[in-house]
Amino acid sequence: MRIGKDLVAAAATPVVLGILADGESYGYAILQRITALSGGELEWSDGMLYPLLHRLERQGHVHSEWRQADSGRPRKHYRLSEQGAAVLADQRRQWSVVGDVLSKVWPDDGGPRLRLAFGEA
Repeated sequence: MRIGKDLVAAAATPVVLGILADGESYGYAILQRITALSGGELEWSDGMLYPLLHRLERQGHVHSEWRQADSGRPRKHYRLSEQGAAVLADQRRQWSVVGDVLSKVWPDDGGPRLRLAFGEA
């Protein structure tokens, strides 16, 4: 299944902030975590993640620090800031409202309109 570009973009900030709420991480690990959490349905590229991380850092939502990986290569680690935690809490509330609305218009049994939309009427 292909997840629409607009939906992926809308969820990008809360997904990354949510991952960093579990603890600091670095780019490649964040990409791997997104793929694992989505069961492989979301596969972000470096070109999507790093501009987002840079924007979140400029906005003060995350802090970063360069460290040396076990391989000896420098690796930039990101962690959630206090401000980022507040933004994440606000975004969780907003997504909860959206989820509640969707659960009402998309009932578990599919409902007649949803079955019609999937050609099951």
